[in-house]
Amino acid sequence: MAALEDINRRRGGRHARRALRAQPIPAAEAAVRPGMAGGQYKPLSDKEMAQIHEAALELLETVGIADSIDSCVDALTAAGCWMGDDGRMRFPRSLIEDTLANCAREFVLHARDPKHDMEPWGTKVYFGTAGAAVHIVEPDSRTYRDSLLIDLYDTARLVDNCDHIHFYQRPVVARDMEDPRDLDINTTYACLAGTSKHIGTSMVAPEHVEECLQMLHVVAGGEDKWRARPFVSQSNCFVVPPMKWAEDACRCLEAAVRGGMPVLLLSAAQAGATSPAALAGTVVQAVAECLAGLAYVNAVVPGATAIWGPWPFVSDLRTGAMSGGSGEQALISGACAQMGHFYNLSVGTGCGMCDSKLPDMQAGGEKGVTAALAAMTGVNMLYEAAGMHASLLGFCLESVLIDNDMLGSINRNVRGIEVNSDTLSLEAIKNVCLEGPGHYLGHEQTLSLMQKEYIYPELGNRMSPKEWNEAGRPDIVEQAAARKREILSSYFPDYLPDGIDGIIRANHNIMLPREVLGPEDPRWQ
Repeated sequence: MAALEDINRRRGGRHARRALRAQPIPAAEAAVRPGMAGGQYKPLSDKEMAQIHEAALELLETVGIADSIDSCVDALTAAGCWMGDDGRMRFPRSLIEDTLANCAREFVLHARDPKHDMEPWGTKVYFGTAGAAVHIVEPDSRTYRDSLLIDLYDTARLVDNCDHIHFYQRPVVARDMEDPRDLDINTTYACLAGTSKHIGTSMVAPEHVEECLQMLHVVAGGEDKWRARPFVSQSNCFVVPPMKWAEDACRCLEAAVRGGMPVLLLSAAQAGATSPAALAGTVVQAVAECLAGLAYVNAVVPGATAIWGPWPFVSDLRTGAMSGGSGEQALISGACAQMGHFYNLSVGTGCGMCDSKLPDMQAGGEKGVTAALAAMTGVNMLYEAAGMHASLLGFCLESVLIDNDMLGSINRNVRGIEVNSDTLSLEAIKNVCLEGPGHYLGHEQTLSLMQKEYIYPELGNRMSPKEWNEAGRPDIVEQAAARKREILSSYFPDYLPDGIDGIIRANHNIMLPREVLGPEDPRWQ
């Protein structure tokens, strides 16, 4: 009887602690928050960063960037660049230095809901999705299917329910959109319908940028309100590595910055293929290309809001295929983040994708290593940090929820350990050892720090083997699938009310049926 009472007492204590943990606390007191400060991991020394900087400046002066469109030539030659006889745009060191001295810094990336606003400067870290996957991973059948417009909306709703995914950048290409204009307009619309967090997307033609801006003005309540709080940024691959402008992307870039849209200046070479196999050389090229992009947007609109995005990938040199989950990916991403800090810029890069085709042990290892190391450098915007598989070819909605747990744990490591007179815990240790029960489970300090010092997974299983067996041996992918169905069948945010939605649909070819934006969605009946 005494043993049974002891077991019940212990169980009662666990239930009490769980109940205490379930009580909400102010966000400012939570164990992790958006924008925790990193910077603990530094793959480059100060000397090495200076060497990379000098090498990048030499590249821009001697090699330059090819394939300039006319408006780029006009803007940059007026700023001090020159065109060589070989048709390549060269950048004087003085222009890069002037750009770095005068470009926008410490800008807020706005969300429609101000509680999701981000401050991407210093070593503050934010996690988000991104990518252009063309397949959706269906883990229950272990198959891949084409990604669709509805997947963008569904993923946005999942992200809206993930505390550790701080922004939503378009992760898949809607392959049911055959016309490029329909693709760009409907991608923006589907993202807006599903989340109030900051959104990132891309466009393939400047007239599409203009049409998206018209839609955003309606959502914001006018162009002036949009320009005051732009809540959508453009992801722009403005270069074709090595060292060539992407002509159509440059036209979109100019339209975006003139329209007050923040831009991600994204250079995405692949080491050993479109950038040097030497990792340092890949970083040099990425830095040079992104410095050129920064000079470009500031020549078009001085002080334009731009996220500096050196975003190189890695090749498996045995095959030439991309390897997003490699240790080298973590290294070059961390090095690029450090170079952003070297320039005191808002810096974004991609890490957290994997080569694994399914949410399995390989995926967990690859995602955890790459995302954790990049975050620990203090990269401001960590893109592709949730949901990505198959070296960016596949995207899994269940993985978004699994990765949300992972990112919470990573963010706890980014936060680090605070050492002060209270956390040194001398009084608590003396009390427990000299006067108390010899353990801290019911101690006042333990109860007060349950949510302030510790983070708990939503899906990760911490049962004992016995409890796990008795519960039917739950699998995390099955748990994620159940949570996905629960969210998608019940969470229908009204981010595009009927009046606004009606105006948008009257002026744009919106192909996401209105019925899927609410509980009448036939998929969940």
